[in-house]
Formats: sequence, structure tokens, C-alpha cells
Amino acid sequence: MSLPDPSASHVIVFSSPFCGYCAAAKRLLMNKNADFIEINILSSPERRQEMIDLSGRRSVPQIFVGGQHIGGYTELSALDASGELDALLADGR
Repeated sequence: MSLPDPSASHVIVFSSPFCGYCAAAKRLLMNKNADFIEINILSSPERRQEMIDLSGRRSVPQIFVGGQHIGGYTELSALDASGELDALLADGR
């Protein structure tokens, strides 16, 4: 299994509706003006298994930047607080 073509989007967010952490992650990325592909694992159950295979985790959100799994909202927020997120996002622009 593979992620969508990275040239289409540098950031991929596996999420589900009504998930507060998913909404927070997407809001943080939008505030950074980051283009991202959102994959709804409820409307695409096969993508849920792909997310588990790629990340080793069952919870959402699971976020990939430049093909690298960075984790969920907690990890995304920590990268933002440390200033590392801006560098990761800039690498893909």
C-alpha cells in the first residue's frame, strides 16, 4: 500500500468526521497555509487498513508530511511549537 502521489500534496491527513483532534490538526495546517489531502477512513474503509499498515496506529488523525509519518495531532502540535513544522512544510513547497 502506498500514500497518494506526494506531488499532489505534501501533507496527508487520515481522519474521520466528528473527530476533535482531526479538526484541530486540519485547522493548524490551514493556519499554516499548508495544502493537504484528507482521507476519510469512514467513507473509505480500505484506507483505514492502509493507515494502520503505514502508521502502525489505529487512532485518527494520522499525519504524513513528505511521505514521513509524524503521528497525530499531539505530535503535529509539538512540531509546531518547536518550529520544526514550518521547516517540514517548507521542504514540500
